[in-house]
Amino acid sequence: MPELLPHAADRFTEIVRAIEPGELGAPTPCADYDVRALLRHLLYWGPFLLAGARRSAPPEAAGDETGLVVPDDWAPRLERQAADLVEAFARPGAREGMASFGTSELPAPMLHGMVFGELVVHGWDLARATGRPFSIDPGVAAALYEDIAANAETARQMKVYGPEVPVPASAPMLDRLLGLTGRDPSWTPPAR
Repeated sequence: MPELLPHAADRFTEIVRAIEPGELGAPTPCADYDVRALLRHLLYWGPFLLAGARRSAPPEAAGDETGLVVPDDWAPRLERQAADLVEAFARPGAREGMASFGTSELPAPMLHGMVFGELVVHGWDLARATGRPFSIDPGVAAALYEDIAANAETARQMKVYGPEVPVPASAPMLDRLLGLTGRDPSWTPPAR
């Protein structure tokens, strides 16, 4: 099985690199986000995740994510951000102890799980929104499923995940983890 975070980051960046400017207005499986808004979300929260992984001070936040303008160089920025997150979590001790996320403290393994989930789940969101295939190693999907299952109810209470979408136990592990996050694995964009 490939290493979890590098594999997730590779799949994520493959999708990000392929997105065309004309696809930024496409709807995503996240009801509140089109592609541009999802990129904005990733660009806004990524530096907070990276600061936590590096155990450095969080960035100064100017408002919330809706105020961020998606720059023209969003693809290389997201690619660099994903690579930096992989590098930060590869350091000895990076997944031990406590880490910061903005003004909150949380266990470093939980922060790692958040990054892992962001790359896989939002990578899938972007792939679906733009009509591209998305696949991850089944072992990687199983590891993420376990992580998501352990925290799904808390994430739902915090409005991070929507209501669970029922998915058969015989379905591929990626579909099962998507269902846990409130996504319909069979979602397709509306016809244009």
